[in-house]
Amino acid sequence: MRLILKYLKNYKGWFLLNFISVFGFALTELGIPTIVARMIDGGVMAHNPEYIQTMWKWLAVIAVVGTAGTVLLGYCCARLSSSITADMRSDVFTKAQSFSHTEFGKFGISSMITRTNNDAFQVQNFLNVLFRTALMTPVMLAASYALILRTSARLSMIVACTVPAIVAGVIIVTKLSKPISERQQQSQDNMNRITRENLSGIRVVRAFTNDAYEEERFAQENTQYAHNSKNMFMLMMMTQPVFFLVMNVASLLIYWFGAQLLGTGALQIGQLAAFMDYLFHAMMATLFFCSVFMMYPRAAVSTRRIEEVLNTEPLVKEPENGVSLSDDVQELKFDHVHFAYPDGDEAVLEDVSFTAQKGQTIAFVGSTGSGKSTLINLIPRFYDVTGGSIQINGTDLRQLSLSSLRDAVGFVPQKAFLFNGTIAENIRFGKEDATDEEVRHAAEVAQATTFILDKPQGFEEPIEENSANTSGGQRQRLSIARAVVRHPKIYVFDDSFSALDFRTDASLRHALKAETGNAIVLIVAQRVSTVMDADCIVVLDEGRVAGMGTHKDLLRTCPVYHEIASSQLTEEEMQAFG
Repeated sequence: MRLILKYLKNYKGWFLLNFISVFGFALTELGIPTIVARMIDGGVMAHNPEYIQTMWKWLAVIAVVGTAGTVLLGYCCARLSSSITADMRSDVFTKAQSFSHTEFGKFGISSMITRTNNDAFQVQNFLNVLFRTALMTPVMLAASYALILRTSARLSMIVACTVPAIVAGVIIVTKLSKPISERQQQSQDNMNRITRENLSGIRVVRAFTNDAYEEERFAQENTQYAHNSKNMFMLMMMTQPVFFLVMNVASLLIYWFGAQLLGTGALQIGQLAAFMDYLFHAMMATLFFCSVFMMYPRAAVSTRRIEEVLNTEPLVKEPENGVSLSDDVQELKFDHVHFAYPDGDEAVLEDVSFTAQKGQTIAFVGSTGSGKSTLINLIPRFYDVTGGSIQINGTDLRQLSLSSLRDAVGFVPQKAFLFNGTIAENIRFGKEDATDEEVRHAAEVAQATTFILDKPQGFEEPIEENSANTSGGQRQRLSIARAVVRHPKIYVFDDSFSALDFRTDASLRHALKAETGNAIVLIVAQRVSTVMDADCIVVLDEGRVAGMGTHKDLLRTCPVYHEIASSQLTEEEMQAFG
């Protein structure tokens, strides 16, 4: 509820209007039976046409006012619930943008999608009911019970006995529904995860003929979700017949004792009719209020999950009074860097030190799991070092503003990713205001122009979902073009040439060399041929620097590098360079 109150403060005016409209609704629901009762007792029974006409006029006024109040109440409820939910979703999305890779690993992508969409929707449904009933119910209850007492104090005792039974039932339902709601939302997360994995990896599933296994895996989670949903619906549906049973029993008792009062003249027929209307509205107001409590457990689970996201402090934080990078980056230095993942027991990188100067190309090679990608992920501060420091121009990265640091880095990830949109829009993702000439030049450097111009619409060719209309090599080249177009001071290529043929790889590296002459270039590669001409090659082995130097030097001094090179090149090819 604290989260809801936080957002409600932004809509005080609409909340006040919602409160005012409640009285118009109550006026219709309770005023009409009161006037009808008076028409019966004071007009029909007394044969007084003038009195009936006067009551008809009041009835028309109340109907108009009540209709306006009811319409306004519905509009205010919809406006408040949808606006608060929209703000909540926006804040969750904005918060996610500040997360480091650690936080995304903690929550999981499927869970983040569920929290942003499904959980927010559950909160919206709850708010819509809450704003419609939370204010209306006290007004309706107070007015109904006041009119009930006024009409017949003896009959009102029957109504007073039914309320505790309803409240007790609501408390029981609330306690039973909370754990079911938690299991239901967890099943929703799991179904989203399985669906996402299956759709993203559909080619792998089919290649290994594991369709039946995936169907069974989804069916198990779907069955679990259906079981929880069935239990929740059954629990909720049981409340309505039980409520009406209580209400009908109360009605029978009222008619029984009301008939006796009519016989003694202590109660008039119009009053009895009005009393039943008051009873109905009092009971329905109680039911509506109870529905809020029955919906609360599920909304509370969803709210808690959203709060977990909003209250999570990212490990990589924007520094106070962050320093902005100068226009020129002269040096990038790793000074005895250690790194261990937050949920890991052992260090992934240990005592890594090297210096990259402006205009230099530094390459990183090593076996799978040696820490190459982890190392370069530290440069844009996707993670923070756990020991030592990384410095640009002598300033620790943690003292630089994140925007300034990341503006200086052109990062090409290991897995090339393209967004829905045109090819030009994907390249401009690196620089929003890039001109057509800049986009074309970046594509030429990335050796992407040829296949782009072969497309029917050229640079305006749309990229399909999951980049289905591009090959792995084309995606890599477009990702490289996206980094080139922003003219960064530091280029980071995380195994970004693996899907290219040798000829395209050589042409791309040649074009990049001319483009990146005034920048620092860092390359992670599996191919020795890709890094042979680097100014310095850093060889990593189980997170430690096993060797550092040129290709020629490392062949002589580093057994790890010699083993990697000999597995890919002939002896003549290894010695040919340099």
